[in-house]
Amino acid sequence: MRVPSLTLAAAGAALLAPTTLPAAAEPPQDRPAARSENVEAPSAVTAAALLDRLQTCTRVSRGRYRTDDGAPARVPVCDTRTAVFWKADLDVDCDGRPTGRCNRRTDPYFSAATAYAESGGRYLNAQSLPYIVLPAPSRIWDHRASGIGGGSVAAVIYRGRVQYAVVGDTGPRDLIGEASYATARGLGILPDPLRGGAAEDVTYIVFKDARVTRLEDRRATKAAGERLARLFARGG
Repeated sequence: MRVPSLTLAAAGAALLAPTTLPAAAEPPQDRPAARSENVEAPSAVTAAALLDRLQTCTRVSRGRYRTDDGAPARVPVCDTRTAVFWKADLDVDCDGRPTGRCNRRTDPYFSAATAYAESGGRYLNAQSLPYIVLPAPSRIWDHRASGIGGGSVAAVIYRGRVQYAVVGDTGPRDLIGEASYATARGLGILPDPLRGGAAEDVTYIVFKDARVTRLEDRRATKAAGERLARLFARGG
């Protein structure tokens, strides 16, 4: 069950108002991307190579997170020299600029704002931009202490696929396991915010001190992600 994401920008007026994209530009239906039509080219680093580096967990979080409201707190955030990681579910986040697939009609938890924004000040577009959601800083874990924040580069893994993404939003302090519509679709997961998502076995790797300056620049994110993933898989 999703709950409304928290946005660091909600209290201020520094960012521009969200812009609605024309419905004609939207895809005809909600469905995961087939391997042949995945918007991201296959990663040079395999999912297996990355997962092989995650055999043990040195916990950096003081406690554990819930994957859903009311569920047991079972998910720790684990630490390595160059990244943190966790294994959870994937709830589909549609927050950001309203689109044909992400709006108040399609998602009762929809928020037109995200914690972080594009270089021009507009909120992120969950339908087209792969991003992940971090728990808001708390006594459990403060991601800022790990060199992670808006624009940090992440690799999300599910059933043999690797999707590179940015940190684009924050959520409740005690919940973990959420990513944008575009992230879900790129992983072959049904991206519908109500009926979609994955119940388990989604791995999130977030690289420390590695950010893109333009969150909307998917090419830069993919290039950085592939470079960081290669280093990580080699033991970096």
